[in-house]
Amino acid sequence: MYDCFMEELIYQKFILGTGESLNYALKRGLGGVIFFTRDILSQDQFKNLINDIKLKSKFPPFLSIDQEGGRVERTENIHARYLSPKYAYQKGEAFLLAQTEKIAQELFNYGINLNFAPCADVNTNPNNPIIGERAFSSDAEVVSKCVKIVSEVYRKNGIIPCLKHFPGHGDASKDSHLTLPQIDLPLGTMEKFHIKPFRDNINAEMIMAAHLHCTCFDKEVVPASLSKNVIGYLRNILKYDGVVITDDMEMMGVKAYGGLEACEMAIRAGVDMFIFREANKETVALIDNLVHKVERDETLSQLVLESGLRIQKLKKEQLK
Repeated sequence: MYDCFMEELIYQKFILGTGESLNYALKRGLGGVIFFTRDILSQDQFKNLINDIKLKSKFPPFLSIDQEGGRVERTENIHARYLSPKYAYQKGEAFLLAQTEKIAQELFNYGINLNFAPCADVNTNPNNPIIGERAFSSDAEVVSKCVKIVSEVYRKNGIIPCLKHFPGHGDASKDSHLTLPQIDLPLGTMEKFHIKPFRDNINAEMIMAAHLHCTCFDKEVVPASLSKNVIGYLRNILKYDGVVITDDMEMMGVKAYGGLEACEMAIRAGVDMFIFREANKETVALIDNLVHKVERDETLSQLVLESGLRIQKLKKEQLK
């Protein structure tokens, strides 16, 4: 009985992309699914895919997407692109609000209940290869304000917003999809600029942790997504008690830490959930191995139980 319960709790910690092993994972209690452009060919096909996943899920799933507008959109096969956050804000708050309403209503109509947006990054590095126009601004006050506007629109329309990428990806000079960027700023600077939008919107239901190394938190090279110091700061200093999720665990910024080992590090740090873009045999083998590892470790088991309560609370409140 306990083994089955722990298996379900651990599968609830994962959001996977589509793939050959998705049905296997759904039957074991998978926490959710993330959709990419490859999954969205027509409106009816996408709605049918989501309905099929809901029918096959053991528990109500997070049905998620990266739909920021502009450069990061997944529905380009079925409608014209929206403006990126930067350019939407430049047209004024009324335009930003109206565009977000359209995005949110569209996602809700497809059956999506979680959007990995808005970006709470402050783009202080003009040569940033990964954030750029995905940030509302290089001004922390503006970003804080826009994050609030966008988050409230999503909530009003039945979509859970997820703020990203804590503790701030805006000063990076490298792409975390390809390598592990380093942010070499004093804590005071991080707090004044990059952490500010998260602190100002700490009522967020979900926050995504970034795959980057912040020297002000860790002298040793470790991704923020796996760092006890980074997640501990979010939990203990900012008093955040919502769900913390990692960015995609198949990105090169975290790959070097190994799948199973990285998940264990993240759980010990205080992370609740993981994204893996592929639901393949390797990913479900990793989850099953994590189940065995947690069952033999009392500390890990307790942390999984605590995470389970946060995930369950969010689903109970938000998934209708």
